Amino acid sequence: MPITVLVVDDQELMRMGLKMVLGAHPDIEVIGEAENGAAAISRAKELRPDVVLMDVRMPVVDGVSATQRIVEAGDGCRVLMMTTFDLDEHLLGALRAGASGFLLKDTPPEDLVSAIRSVAGGDAVVSPKVTKRLLDRLIGDDPGGTRDPVVLDVLTAREREVLEQIAAGRSNAEIAEQLYLSEATVKTHVGRVLTKLGLRDRVQAVVLAYETGLVRPGG
Repeated sequence: MPITVLVVDDQELMRMGLKMVLGAHPDIEVIGEAENGAAAISRAKELRPDVVLMDVRMPVVDGVSATQRIVEAGDGCRVLMMTTFDLDEHLLGALRAGASGFLLKDTPPEDLVSAIRSVAGGDAVVSPKVTKRLLDRLIGDDPGGTRDPVVLDVLTAREREVLEQIAAGRSNAEIAEQLYLSEATVKTHVGRVLTKLGLRDRVQAVVLAYETGLVRPGG
């Protein structure tokens, strides 16, 4: 079965371009589109796509609010945000609202396709370049973090190391190389970190690592 995608953007040319890029891959099917957040909420409920490719700034209802509504509906749709650096201030809200990651609008087509596949498979897309810039900006004004680090006490020393690596935006393979572990072992550790901390995915793990001060902005 192909991965079904709902494309949401207020610019028709952008929607057309995204549909052309995704339509070139037989394992991905664009089953609908929406021009604003309100339409996205309605179409997601109607079509129940695997992935909603969501713009941030749109009329009627913005992408962050739409993401929260879609995730709260519990239909199993996963949201992948597309944005530009000048919209950094919106993205932490998007992640907290339930987005499974975010990409820049100038992301190469092959990276976009890979991200959609990852999100559809239950993973989250955390780009080191984007994540660090975003969180450095949003959390940098509070060097002590915004969450009590005691929440991390449930983790073993190795699990804390893995969380640090996740926060750096590294994949399981890259973490395995950094910590001299097998990729299967890393996958097990990642699962335990998420379970112990009550997190949905790696994106939430990144945010928590910054908020607790485990990873410092710019560090």
